Amino acid sequence: MSKISKKSLIAPSIIGALALATSSIAAAKDLKELHKSEASIIKASSKSQEKINNIYEQSQELLAEYRTVVDETENLQVYNDHVQRLVNDQQKGIDSLIRQIGTIENTKKGVVPLMYKMIDSLEQFITADIPVNLVDRTIRLDRLKDVMSRQGISVAEQFRLVLEAYEIETDYGSMFSAYQGDLAFEGQNITVDFVHMGRTVLVAQSLDLRNAWIWEHSSRSWKALGDEYLSPITKAIRMARKQTAPDVLKLPVYAAGAGE
Repeated sequence: MSKISKKSLIAPSIIGALALATSSIAAAKDLKELHKSEASIIKASSKSQEKINNIYEQSQELLAEYRTVVDETENLQVYNDHVQRLVNDQQKGIDSLIRQIGTIENTKKGVVPLMYKMIDSLEQFITADIPVNLVDRTIRLDRLKDVMSRQGISVAEQFRLVLEAYEIETDYGSMFSAYQGDLAFEGQNITVDFVHMGRTVLVAQSLDLRNAWIWEHSSRSWKALGDEYLSPITKAIRMARKQTAPDVLKLPVYAAGAGE
């Protein structure tokens, strides 16, 4: 066997090493490309997932909006039904008013004569009653007569004023009050303080507290009272004006014609 020289052995070894190095370099390059491809795939997958998440969130928002619209639609339907019932009820009221308007003229024909009769009766009552607040009552009566002859005042307003006057007259029957005015006695007009308890007692006292009178309804005139009544009447006037506490009083009773 011929001997192989060292140079002959080194050459194949270098070639083999180069081949192996070349092979390793190629493999490394392929691996790098593979990692790069995987990174691209992962990045693309991440973007795809992000899009999917966005689409899901949008779909959830749309679903929530849809449910809100459905709820609002149902609420609107309920409200519309409610409004329709109100409209129906209002229409019934309008129909009723139309029917009533058709009878207004007939109502006026009955109410207007009634009011005149009520005013006449009120005037007769005031004339026959004890003269409590006679000036105010006479003025109120004259105003009622004036209202009945004036244009621009509805029948309803006229009737309200007539009823109001009757209510005031009724209140005099339970009222305890004092007021200042003029009293005609023996040809003189005397400024006095009047005080009355309903229609049972009507007395008066001069402003100097020295004289007192009582209305005697049976004779429809004023009668002088003794000095023993001066203090009780003064106290009654102060009580009626809430200037002193309520207390028991001794007063004459002539207003109802029952005597002293």
